[in-house]
Amino acid sequence: MTPARGHEPDPIALEVARHRLSSVADEMGTVLRHSSLSPNIKERADCSAAVFTVDGEMLAQAEHIPVHLGSMPASVAACLARFDPIPGAQYAVNDPFEGGTHLNDLTLVAPVFLGVRHVGWVANRAHHADVGGEAPGSMPAWAITVDQEGHRVPPMPAVEDGRWVEDFAEPFIAASRTPWERRGDLAAQIGSNAVGTARMIELISAYGQSEFDALAADLLDYGERRMTAALRRLPEGSYPFTDFMEHGEDDVSIRVMVTVAEGALTADFTGSDPQVAANFNAVEAVTRSCLYYAVRVATDPTIPANGGCYRPLRLIVPDGSVVNAVSPAAVAAGNVETSQRIADALLGALAQAAPERVPAASQGTMNNILVGNDDFAYYETVGGGQGGRPGRPGQSGIHTGMTNTENTPIEALDTHYPFRVERYRLRRGSGGAGRFPGGDGIEREILFLANATLSLMGERRRHRPWGLAGGEPGATGEDWLIGRDGRGERLPAKTTLPVRYGDRLLVLTPGGGGWGPA
Repeated sequence: MTPARGHEPDPIALEVARHRLSSVADEMGTVLRHSSLSPNIKERADCSAAVFTVDGEMLAQAEHIPVHLGSMPASVAACLARFDPIPGAQYAVNDPFEGGTHLNDLTLVAPVFLGVRHVGWVANRAHHADVGGEAPGSMPAWAITVDQEGHRVPPMPAVEDGRWVEDFAEPFIAASRTPWERRGDLAAQIGSNAVGTARMIELISAYGQSEFDALAADLLDYGERRMTAALRRLPEGSYPFTDFMEHGEDDVSIRVMVTVAEGALTADFTGSDPQVAANFNAVEAVTRSCLYYAVRVATDPTIPANGGCYRPLRLIVPDGSVVNAVSPAAVAAGNVETSQRIADALLGALAQAAPERVPAASQGTMNNILVGNDDFAYYETVGGGQGGRPGRPGQSGIHTGMTNTENTPIEALDTHYPFRVERYRLRRGSGGAGRFPGGDGIEREILFLANATLSLMGERRRHRPWGLAGGEPGATGEDWLIGRDGRGERLPAKTTLPVRYGDRLLVLTPGGGGWGPA
């Protein structure tokens, strides 16, 4: 592919511009974390930020959460299609079927104006710990429709002239069990976009509009050329893989055929099971984000993460399938659990084309824990084992795949919520054996100090994370509720149930698969 507009871009200028744009997204994320109210955003960093061209193509992102960033262009596109942007405005969306992913993830999109000219967009996404679903945390295990999961926000104005729009903000806040937290986190999101807008104006002004436009186009073309070149280094062919979601005692299959040809890649999910009467259906934007993540793992993670590098990728997802659900399917766990399995299936296929780059399966779940009542709502995901990698063992006790959050410090939990972490350590021996063994999972035990409702959303409780190249699979996860009498009951992977003062929850997260024969 030849450079755009018939000239050879200056590589140093491109690198400087790329890092300057990424720094805008980095600062947006820092502002969002430091000014938010909830521990979920402030401590866990369950948020992401990115900057976009005026046409909605991603220019740069911070190193935040893959499932957020790969799907965020759909939110920007939804706002582009709906509104004529005006200075000082911001637009909100969380509806999974109109540009969102699941209802907890609210995206705010702000147009950037230089004088009277619309020159780009900034956007951030944050996971709100409760949005009014039928159970605290808004991921009820029994949900079969999206309206059971909380308050839906189609693309709509959220901010005008620096003030939030009451028609958006007040219903969103009022739906939550913790309205004071929603007010604080919304204000942080608005402030994050305000900072991003100011930094983009400074950046474009420093370059001059025409030079910035040329650099932006060159950056996108450069990302496309790098990805095309990386795909050409893979052997051409078609690579199938099937993995499974656990639905009670049944399996729900995710099937993909990855085809590499002439510097392009197609991921075809035809044959995946239909959407189910459960909450782990994924929308198309989530599946697309998994494709972007998996291809970067299997090719070259140093390729600039912008819209250009995704141009050679094609996604085929049947309507009404578990990887492209249609309204009104429940989707809360599709974003956090099915995304992990979609990524596993893609990596399993790509391992056949790039065996020297793709690791064995990591834990393949986010081990979602939601606890709350009418007074509080807590949400956290728990790390586990990373799959062994060609040349290196997997890491232990970390977040992997489509998530990239931190853990909430146990001191912060004790301050904010009526429970206490009694045990928090690595689950020794849970990683799969191999020449490069899988990392170990985590043991985490919580003592409840108030009556509450507990929801668990987990995976790999029956199917072990697979090994590669002769490596052994990692251990499955387990969840136990221990009563005040000391008796333990093993819980289903996906469940919502009441807990009482003095009960304990013990979560054992999966280990990663091993790579190569032991």
